[in-house]
Amino acid sequence: MTLPSLRASQSVVYDPPRTDLLLEVRNLRVQFPLDEGTVRAVDGVSYTLRRGRTLGVVGESGCGKTVTAQSVLRIVPRPGKIVDGEIIYYPPDGPAVDLAKLDPRGDKIRSIRGKEIAYIFQEPMAALSPVHTIAHQMTERIRLHLKMGRDEARARAIETLTRVGMPRPSQTIDRYAHQLSGGQRQRAIIAMALVCHPSLLIADEPTTALDVTTEAQILELLLELQEQFGMAMQYITHNLGVVAELVDDVVVMYLGKPVEYGPVEQIFEDPRHPYTRALLSSIPKLGKKSHERLASIKGMVPDPYRIPKGCAFHPRCSRYQPGVCDEPEYVEVGPEHLVLCNRTGDPWQ
Repeated sequence: MTLPSLRASQSVVYDPPRTDLLLEVRNLRVQFPLDEGTVRAVDGVSYTLRRGRTLGVVGESGCGKTVTAQSVLRIVPRPGKIVDGEIIYYPPDGPAVDLAKLDPRGDKIRSIRGKEIAYIFQEPMAALSPVHTIAHQMTERIRLHLKMGRDEARARAIETLTRVGMPRPSQTIDRYAHQLSGGQRQRAIIAMALVCHPSLLIADEPTTALDVTTEAQILELLLELQEQFGMAMQYITHNLGVVAELVDDVVVMYLGKPVEYGPVEQIFEDPRHPYTRALLSSIPKLGKKSHERLASIKGMVPDPYRIPKGCAFHPRCSRYQPGVCDEPEYVEVGPEHLVLCNRTGDPWQ
């Protein structure tokens, strides 16, 4: 993973693109101008994603994970807009494309969206049409992107439903969303995302509201399908347990900024940002006595209209030092392990 080495407020310099590079997000900024003020939902996000690898994007609700992913496909809801940065996509064949410069309703992004880059939405009932069958929704995408006939498209849709473990796919395909269970709806969403064999799958908390057994099945399914299709995956979640099992690299976000990057092993074995350490400390642990309180992050997430200057985490950080933490910089603390903190070299109390 190529990492920025400058201050968070500056542009980011990257190494020349390599053949295994699939997506390069450079200093992305997305703002929502509202009556109450401007929300900087994404404020200088940079990361890279290589072919066949999985990037986990983690953080509390409202930290900008979903808006970052929506920016890649140019589906940021109004009045949000990309105000700065680049999203460089390297297709399997053809020149690199800056997705941030494309018209969100133009033919170019439409040819990429759903075919080369697919999205699994957080809530299946919001992503599935209530008035169209699964067959209609899947075959419409196939015929649009792959130019297949009706019968051929239906056969491909049934084949994909079979691969994602849908029960009785040849019958289920003609059902509506409300006729399916939660797990079946999630499998239908995954099948719709994979039916065109994308190079990149963005999964936005795809197991939300599922029971733990179904969640485990869906996660195992995603890993199997990733290996079968050879695709990269960007997995958005607040569940660090899932991150430990599923991803190769991690971006930890707080109030629109990445505060720590690195390989998943380093993030879990040697977290260096106070926010990352606090997130990991709050995970329930087996064997912990029932009367012991779970660790929590003190304070509240600041008002998005009044983000603190300097390090945005400093009002909640026990290591905050005035004058030292006013202008945080990215510090490389290990191989491809970067932290937005000026106190990474100080011993932990």
